[in-house]
Amino acid sequence: MTRVKRGNVARKRRNKILKLAKGFRGSHSKLFRTANQRVMKALTNAYRDRRKRKRDFRRLWIARINAAVRPHDLSYSKFIWGMKQANVQLNRKMLAQLGVLDPAALKAVIDVVKG
Repeated sequence: MTRVKRGNVARKRRNKILKLAKGFRGSHSKLFRTANQRVMKALTNAYRDRRKRKRDFRRLWIARINAAVRPHDLSYSKFIWGMKQANVQLNRKMLAQLGVLDPAALKAVIDVVKG
């Protein structure tokens, strides 16, 4: 039987994994077997957290809006309900930005919602 030399294919495969593991600590970036495990775990986490990031930001925006409207005798849910009634179409991200950067503009929106 003839000898099969796998050097090129195997090395390319290993180097691809080691390149993905660059920056990992200790043997997780140096040794193929541990690097392979860490890379698989990292890719799993990245896939999951790309979806989780959207939920986390929405929670943050809701908390900021709630904190911004409380001094005006409104809760978050009543404020959002009032916005739907007044047909004000601003998303939560923009409302949170207004609450942080321009409270006067948010006050104007709150007046429209209350009135």
